[in-house]
Amino acid sequence: MTSMEPINILEMLVILKWPLIASLTLPWLLVYLGLHVVQREIIFVDLALAQVAALGTCVSLLMDCHLHSWQSYAWSAAFTVVGAVVFTLTRSRHPRVPQEALIGIVYVVAAAAGILILMRSTGGKEELQRSLVGELLVVPPREVIQTIGLYLGIGAVHYVFRRKFLAISKDPDAAVRSGLSVRGWDFLFYVTFGFVVTSFVHIGGVLLTFSYLIVPAVCGNYLAHTLRRRLAIGWTVATLASLASLCLTPALDLPVGATTVCMLGLLLAITMALARRVPAPQTRPAAADTLTVARSQSDA
Repeated sequence: MTSMEPINILEMLVILKWPLIASLTLPWLLVYLGLHVVQREIIFVDLALAQVAALGTCVSLLMDCHLHSWQSYAWSAAFTVVGAVVFTLTRSRHPRVPQEALIGIVYVVAAAAGILILMRSTGGKEELQRSLVGELLVVPPREVIQTIGLYLGIGAVHYVFRRKFLAISKDPDAAVRSGLSVRGWDFLFYVTFGFVVTSFVHIGGVLLTFSYLIVPAVCGNYLAHTLRRRLAIGWTVATLASLASLCLTPALDLPVGATTVCMLGLLLAITMALARRVPAPQTRPAAADTLTVARSQSDA
């Protein structure tokens, strides 16, 4: 019996190799973008864009495209760009309707449209489930490698223009006064954000994409007051949840996506309990800080 255990462990490692690589190398950018989303108070924009991307996938399946083909990805990306345009144009400094309400409407309509489309295709029920919980355990290695390359490119864009993105996320009014084109930078943010979401929806599904974006970022906000510390905490939470889920999934025969979402929820509950011992940050004028950052970037 003991001689069989190493073989089983090795077989499990072979099966989980690419899901493990995807879970450990991809959420870092999702956590960073999630911090922007939390700061902008548009929590459900990632869920809406993820559902819009899934709607593009549904349309591609209706057109008889293979799930992991470039045509399917192109449909998802095209729908995501349209969603980015909508969210850019609906963001206003003095809105008649909160943007979060419009984001929720986009999500509901995209979800309903996806259901209607899948009902017209063979295997629609299975595809609907896949769009929600993903298929991380059987993700093709080629797709993981391509997504890692895409994330490195988008991460480089956000690093180069990080001060502009951070200034707009903190205080768009101050960014406007400093001379930044908020709408133009918003569009670039949503387009890059959309490509990140589109890629991960193909791998992990809508629920896991939303959870990786929001839960680690919320944990970071509970326990830290600076961006670097929030990133470090968020990445740690995402990594722990991924490792724990991939260990439990084969043993208990559970879907890895749903298990990871529940594990992230458990870590959030632990974080909220720990947050009671973390002192609140000293209040200081956010607009002044943001204006200083924006001006320094303009001078550079």
